Amino acid sequence: MNDLMNQKIVALGGGHGLAATLSALRPITEAITAVVTVADNGGSSGRLRDEFAILPPGDLRMALAALCSDDEWGRSWSDIVQYRFSSEGPLDGHPIGNLLLAALWNKDPDPVAGLDRVAGLLRVVGRVLPMASVPLDIEATFQTSVGRVVVRGQKEVATAKGKLESLKILPENARSRPEVLSALAQADWITMGPGSWFSSVLPHLLVEDQCKALVESSAKKIIILNLDAHPSSVGDEYAGYTAEDHLELITRYASHMRCEFVIADASVVRDRFALETATSRLGGRLVVADLRIAPGSVHHDIKKLTSVIGHIINESLIG
Repeated sequence: MNDLMNQKIVALGGGHGLAATLSALRPITEAITAVVTVADNGGSSGRLRDEFAILPPGDLRMALAALCSDDEWGRSWSDIVQYRFSSEGPLDGHPIGNLLLAALWNKDPDPVAGLDRVAGLLRVVGRVLPMASVPLDIEATFQTSVGRVVVRGQKEVATAKGKLESLKILPENARSRPEVLSALAQADWITMGPGSWFSSVLPHLLVEDQCKALVESSAKKIIILNLDAHPSSVGDEYAGYTAEDHLELITRYASHMRCEFVIADASVVRDRFALETATSRLGGRLVVADLRIAPGSVHHDIKKLTSVIGHIINESLIG
């Protein structure tokens, strides 16, 4: 158990998907580094980003809350930073945590220093870092029934229709944080997903020095696939994409990256041979399990996810 608790894990993603992964990793190890996308352009984050020219705080806030200490102090402060104002004025929709981060970044432009201060307040287990040093925009080109469409913005890309032709971040020369590169170099394990594939997962492969660090890292890598409850629903990014398509997109943007494990809920495995083939192209093994909170849910059961990831790591340590 001590060996397990000492495993260094870096979790890549954004939004609710990353928060679920972080919550699942908490019982496994205390050496967690969350690397969070910084391209959110909607809601409170978009408004604060426009007003102060700062990193969008929302996904970073959610990651901090997911890693708060599991005691009365941590849980109470987690509730506070997640509290969202409801009014008819300019504060409507702003979570307190977003405003707190915005204030710290307005005072000190180093975003990691502000994140570390809030992490200290929440007694966070591990560390939360931004994917890049500057706010990013995501731009995607889709082939649709009416032709080629270019979409810009995280929320716009996440809800766009059509077959993805290309994906890029702006500015294209954005650099990763040195703290992220160091964490990737020292990691024993790296996880990617679940989450919006085009706006929360694949962007981690578009920051050149971070992608290079991912490929070169000796850490074992785990991809956690999304839960696809309604593949034909209107507006669902997953519509028209199989689980193996999502793995092939990983290969497209990081052709030399090896991934040891792919975790999938049984319901997304429509063609096991095809999914195993796509997994093997990444050099990995497919792990299929029941991961839903309930039948038809699009949310992972945290305890089930903890069990599966913990078993994978334990098995590797024993082997």
